[in-house]
Formats: sequence, C-alpha cells, structure tokens
Amino acid sequence: MKCVKKTKMTEFTKTIHLPSTSFSMKANLVHNEEKWIKFWEENTVSTTFKKENTNNFILHDGPPYANGHLHLGHALNKILKDIICRAYIKLGFNVDYIPGWDCHGLPIEWKVEEKYRKSGKNKDEIDQIKFRDECRKFAASWVEIQCDEFKRLGISCDWEKKYTTMTNESESIIVSEFLKFLEDGRLYLGHKPVMWSVVEKTALAEAEVEYQEKKSTSIYVKFPIRKSNKDAVKDASIIIWTTTPWTLPGNRAIAFSEKLDYKLILFTEDFIELNIKKNEKIIFEKKLLKVFFEKYGVENYKVLDEFKGDYLEKTFCEHPLKKNGFNFLVPLLSGEHVTDETGSGFVHIAPGHGLEDFEIGKKFGLEIPKTVENNGTYSANVPFFSGKHIFKVEKEIVDKLNDEKMLLCSSDFNHSYPHSWRSKAPLIYRATSQWFISMKEKDLRESALKAIDKVNWIPKTSKNRILSMVSERPDWCVSRQRSWGVPITIFVNNKTGEPLIDKEVNKRIVSKVYDKGTDIWFSGSKELFLGSNYNLEEFEKVTDILDVWFDSGSSHAFVLKNRGIKEKSDLYLEGSDQHRGWFQSSLLESCAIYGDSPFKTVLTHGFVLDEKGKKMSKSMGNVISPEDVIKKYGADILRLWVSTSNYNEDLKISYQSLDRQTEIYRKIRNSLRFLLGNLKDWNNKEIIEHEELPLLEKYIRHEIYKIHSTVIESFKKYNFHKAFQLISSFCNNELSSFFFDIRKDVLYCDPLNSKSRFSSRTVMVDIFKNLINWLSPVLAFTSEEAWQCWKKEIQNEEEKSCHEVHYKKLPENWKNNELEKQWGFIKVIRKAVSYFIEKKREQKIIKSSLEAKPYIYLGNKNLKQSIIGVDLKEILITSDVQIVDEKGPGFETYEEDNDIAIKIELFDGVKCNRCWKIFKFNGQSSESFICKRCKDAINTNL
Repeated sequence: MKCVKKTKMTEFTKTIHLPSTSFSMKANLVHNEEKWIKFWEENTVSTTFKKENTNNFILHDGPPYANGHLHLGHALNKILKDIICRAYIKLGFNVDYIPGWDCHGLPIEWKVEEKYRKSGKNKDEIDQIKFRDECRKFAASWVEIQCDEFKRLGISCDWEKKYTTMTNESESIIVSEFLKFLEDGRLYLGHKPVMWSVVEKTALAEAEVEYQEKKSTSIYVKFPIRKSNKDAVKDASIIIWTTTPWTLPGNRAIAFSEKLDYKLILFTEDFIELNIKKNEKIIFEKKLLKVFFEKYGVENYKVLDEFKGDYLEKTFCEHPLKKNGFNFLVPLLSGEHVTDETGSGFVHIAPGHGLEDFEIGKKFGLEIPKTVENNGTYSANVPFFSGKHIFKVEKEIVDKLNDEKMLLCSSDFNHSYPHSWRSKAPLIYRATSQWFISMKEKDLRESALKAIDKVNWIPKTSKNRILSMVSERPDWCVSRQRSWGVPITIFVNNKTGEPLIDKEVNKRIVSKVYDKGTDIWFSGSKELFLGSNYNLEEFEKVTDILDVWFDSGSSHAFVLKNRGIKEKSDLYLEGSDQHRGWFQSSLLESCAIYGDSPFKTVLTHGFVLDEKGKKMSKSMGNVISPEDVIKKYGADILRLWVSTSNYNEDLKISYQSLDRQTEIYRKIRNSLRFLLGNLKDWNNKEIIEHEELPLLEKYIRHEIYKIHSTVIESFKKYNFHKAFQLISSFCNNELSSFFFDIRKDVLYCDPLNSKSRFSSRTVMVDIFKNLINWLSPVLAFTSEEAWQCWKKEIQNEEEKSCHEVHYKKLPENWKNNELEKQWGFIKVIRKAVSYFIEKKREQKIIKSSLEAKPYIYLGNKNLKQSIIGVDLKEILITSDVQIVDEKGPGFETYEEDNDIAIKIELFDGVKCNRCWKIFKFNGQSSESFICKRCKDAINTNL
C-alpha cells in the first residue's frame, strides 16, 4: 500500500449515514419497566382481547394461596402463562385468562392464629365469625399485594376480573357443586384412618403432605403365643418390627403372609443382648431371620420347624404391654401387604393408625379403638398412657417393653416420613369420623382413568404419574376440623346419623350463601335453611369445613361455566406437585359432576432450586426472590431466564446464571438498536420488490421465513426454550456477525437513494417487525420500548402496542431452500478467509480485513457455484479478492475444508478517507483520497 498524504477523515464524517436512535444501549430495565406497566394500564393493553369470529384459547389459572410474598416458583408459573397468552394473542385467538387466588384453608388460618398467639390469645376464645372475618381480611390484603407483584413481572390480564375462592358467588357455587355429590350418593360419613396433624388438629389431604427425612426408633418386639391349634408353637413368641412404637397401645392383631416361609427357632444359649433366654422360642420369616442373626451375631440356635404363614391361622398372642393394662389376646391374620423386604415378616396391626391395618381390621371384624385424641395425646380409655403425648412417650413404651423382657432390640432408623407442609410437624394416621367422596360409587375412579387417557399430558411421562395416583388413591377425605373455609353444608339426623338429602333445602342453602356468604351457615338458624318441613330438634349442622382442594378443584365451575363457557379449558399449567393436588381434584370433581375432565392439555413445570440443586429456604440463606431479581436486573431478565430454561425439569438459578442471561439480553438489545438506528428516516417508498433484492437480502428473508414458522410452532407446543434459542442464534449468527457486519458499509457509505441501501433497509424493516413479534411474548418490556421507539421515530402503526400485533403469514416466495444451501457454502468460504486474515493480523502484516486481498482456490463444484452472482469482496469485507484455478506458492489449505486453499496479500492502494476501503490511487494531486463510490455518494446526497 502506497504512502500518500491523506486528508483528515473527520472532513467526511458528516457525509456518513451514522445510526441514530433514542433506543439506548443501556436498558436500565429496573427503572424503565415501571413506565411500560403504566402505559399498558392507561391504554388497556391486555392479554384478553375479544374479537368476533375468532377461536378461543382458555388458560384456566390454578390459584396460588393468598399468603405471603411471591417466590420464584410463583414467578416461573405466571411468566410461563403470560408468555403463552401473549403468543396466542398473536396467533389470533381470543385468550381467556383470569388470574385467581385460593383464599381458604390452613395456611391463612395459621397466620391469623399466629397473630392471636403473639397477643396471648387462644383462637378458641375468639368468636368464630370474627375469626373468619380476620382470615378474610388477611387473604384480601395478600391478594392485592401479590397482584401488584405479578404486574411488576409483566403479567398482563384483566386484573379487575380476578377470581378468589372467598367471594359469595364462588362460595355458593362451591357449595352447589359439593351438594351434588351428596345428592347423587357419592358422599358418605366414614370412620377410618386419615392423615392427621396433631399440631393443626385436622385431617390433611395428600396434597398438603410433604415427605422429609425423619429419625425414628425401630424396635423388634415379642408377642408371646397363648392360644393355637398347633402345639409346636404354643410356647413361642411372634416377633414384629415397627418404626412407630407409639402405635403399640392401638395394636389389635398381627399380620403374616401366606406366601412367605417362616422358621420356628429354639435358642440353645442365653442371648442377653436380645432379652433371650436359653430354650426360648421365636418365629421369624426365613430370609429376614438370616439377616437379623448375622447383624446381631446369633449362632447358638436350632431350627425346630419351617412352614408357610397360613400354618399360624387360629393362633393368638398376648399383648406385650399386658402388665400395663393391655390384657387381651391378639389374633394372627393373613395380610397381603406383608413382605420379606424389611422387618421380621410379621406386621403389627393397629386398625386406627394405618389404611392397610384398617382394611384388615374391617375384613376380620376387629375393634377400631379410639387411641389418640386430636391433639396427639392418648385417649382416656388407653391404659397407663392416657393423657400422654404420643411423640413424647415412645421412650417410656420402649423402656416398659424392655422391663418386661418383650423387647429384643431397638435402634435409630432414618426414613422418609409424611410431614405437614405448613407446620412441618410429623403426621400420623388416626381413625376419625370424616366425610368422604367415594372413588368406587358410580365408577368415579374408572371415569377419571378414562378421562386421563383423552388428555394431552406434557411431558408425556406425567400421564403415567397421574394414572398411578388415581388408580391407587383412597376415597377422598373432604372434611377438615378447622374454621376458615367453605363449610360442609349438611344436616345430620340425630337419631340415624344419616345426612339429610333434600334438593329444596340444598337450593335454599346455596341461595343464602350467594346472598350472605358462608358465614351465614355458622350464624344463621337451622330454620333459615330447613324451613318449616322438618323438626329442627332432629337435625344438627355439620361444623367441619371443606378441603380447600375441593374449592380450587371446582374453580372451573365458578370461573368458566358460570360465565357461560361450556368447552373445556385448553390448558392447565402448574408445578409437577399438582398431579396430587389441583390437577387431581379438578379431574375428580369434573368427572363426577360433568362426566369428563375440565382440561384438554395439562402442562407441568419443575421446581426452582438454588445453583446446587437444593430447595431454597431462609434457614439455608440460599433464597433468591423475584423482588431481588427485579431490583438487580429487571423483570425481562427473569422472563428471559424462564424462556431459555427447560422448565419440564427442575430449574437451577443463581446470580451467575442471571448474569449469563444479561449477556444474551445485551446482544439482542444491540440488534434492535442497530435496526432502529439504521432505519431512521425510513419511507415505504424505499421498498424494493423481492425479486430485485440482492442474494444476501433474499437469504435473510428466507431465514426470517424459516425461523418464523419454527417459532410459531414452538410457541404452540409450549417449547419456549427452543423458540428462544432460534431467536438468539438468529440475532448473533445471522444478524450481528453476518448481515449487519456486511451491510454496515452499504448503510453508512452508499448514496442515500441507492438501490443497494434501499434493499438492505427493506429487509431490515422485515427483520425488525418480525423480531419484535417473536420477542414480545418473552421480553415484554423491551419489545414495547423498541416498538414505541419505532412508532415515534420511524413509522407510526395502527396497533398501539407491540402486544396487539398478530403473527402474519409470510410470503411464500421468501422461502428458498436452494439459497440456504448456497449461503451455507459462502459462509464456509467467509469463515476460511477470516481465519487466514486473522493470522496475518496476529503477525502484524495487516491491520484490518479491508487491507487484505485474498486469493482463493475452490476445489469443489458446489463452492465454485455458490459465489456466482455474489460480490464476494463485499461479503468478505475486503477491498479486493481473486478466485484462482490452481494453488500456487504461499497458499494454505483450510483445515476445516480441504477443498479451500487461501493466500492473503496486502492490497496495493490507498485508504479511502470516508469508507476506509483500499482503492487504486491515480496520483492526481487534486484527489481528496476518497474512492469513486464515496465521491458519487457525496455528490448524490448533496
């Protein structure tokens, strides 16, 4: 390159068309997002537009508890729903999405009780109506707080139409739905074991139970045989194993398996460690005996006999706590649930403290004793332990067994155990009188299983999960012994114990609840509901409340059907734990009353965990809240994190992962800024017809067409991370590092009215509009900011918000697979040239690609054909290029494609002071050192 005196480049800066836009490089989302929330509210921009002759899309919102600030699980759930709603608006659907809140139940009641406890008051001292009103106010306050927090996440819907389970209308429909179960014989009052919280003094649903590791005391206990028709076993002891010693006072039988093999053992020496004396006999399952003896080193024994379990029929044992008042015989009974996996091959049966125990008791007519009170203390009828708390007396029970030589051994045992999800206290099975919905009556289980088969479950594996749960679930216990909730509006006959089934009475109940709310059940007289047709003294109101899962499970009735929507919801979307919660209660309620499921598709997401995959908790100090994220990054970064994650699995989050999302966001924002800056003064008169566009612009349109189709299909299938991967890749690989890189020269330096510049800008308009349309369901705030900038600075549009712009079918002639193949080869050539230019730059032979002249050998027909009709130096961003037929000295073969060889030389010329390209200098002193293209551009622009 010749050394010549150059004119200062600053003389030509004002002639270059540099980008200009108010869309800043720095997003400042934390501050600016609030502005767009206000804009949406003032302009009634919502995800619930209604147009005639348009298909509906119904997303029924599973109601979160109105209790406490939002956590990231809430954010994940609502952002996913919002992305879907915004996408379906763009697909041309009428979206029906009404946000809801679950306002009854233990979590809220527990918080109100806490307030009373802090002031030294007992909840039982408070008037019930006053207490319920406190709960109502507490729930209402959190509905408003959570509502504002959801808005800050960019969740868009008609918030004024939000539903709660505690309005008169909602409660009246819940009552109406519940009474239908009574009227058609599906509801019954039963006495059986249920999951019971001794802390909260109520039965709990399976969905209110969480399993945690618990250290229990496991014991092997002797039950001496006192009666049998088999002489050989009369002086032996049955050995049972249990991890709940507190249930032994409720023991009424021992179960064996008819399929297992048992051994009758005689000890030939004392074994003090196991409270065994010489010549003592025990009976133990064969396989488990070997494990037990190896563990304790038992060697001195004889096997007297071996038999199947049914050999022990008609055998009775002495209760091991006989000397403490348990003076009754315990029968040995066959039980199908007995296995040889752990223990001794025998299971002690306490019919009031286990479902399988209860079923055996019912089968064989055993007494179901009342052993434990609602607060966890032994009942007055329990010998010796009466009034003592079950969890505090276990050591005493073990000591008593040891004193009486009935204990073989005890040890700590760690296992997964049910706990209350609210109080975190361990639960027990306790036999109580509760109201149940029968799974067998009128084939509810069968109906639900058939309905499951017709639903689209995402992911597919979730179908097997709910099938298993419904197949095995017991009857639905719907009564709770609490105060805050929808009451079980049933009258029971004092003499018969039977519920009153009278449709006129039920209509009256529903009507009164609609007018006055459910408090009327507790404050109103019996006559108010029963009228004059019944003797009021013969009936009592049930004072229990309904399981809150029935409330939310019937929400499809009061949120959708009550508004005249007869079709099923298109989508239910919640966390995977709702297979045993809301999905199941909704399914059972709808199948029983309406004969089918209330949903077409059920989509589940995982849980949000910390960076190590652990559950977040305040005690561990690993909690990241939505508020934390918004204050540091802005809601769009959280929305971006959701969209780029595989939400079907559990999601890990950390500030490091959010930093990575910020980098992805920055690249996308820069793409939008480049487009807006270079489309200033755009006029539709610039539009160039597709057939007249350069090949590069046609290729970019093909990419837009291809991505548009895939993004739309991905949104339809709720595959957001695939959609966003495509969008992000398009911004990085097709735009920033390719199309924008190549076309900067045309945009900045070509004449304003040149066809080349018009062509680039024509396609850039296509890029911008489609990119905003793809991004807006996810980056709701940033897309709006860019769209309003477009409207204000470049071209006004009919739609007041980007969220009102529908997806449009793109012209078919944009699609060109052959062009995609061609540019695939061109990109390989470009990459190869860039590689060798970079080597020269590292060697300090050249400073930029514009100083290089590549000589390119292409040994492949496809590569040669690909460059036909293409200005290769424009694509390579070099000042010159030469294609050669043979490789000469200095050529290097490209490692990634042996059909390409390249030699890079310094192009001999001078640098244009305007565009910086190298051109051949003619030596005339009048030259201002600008190339002919730039000289023409300056003259044309002037």
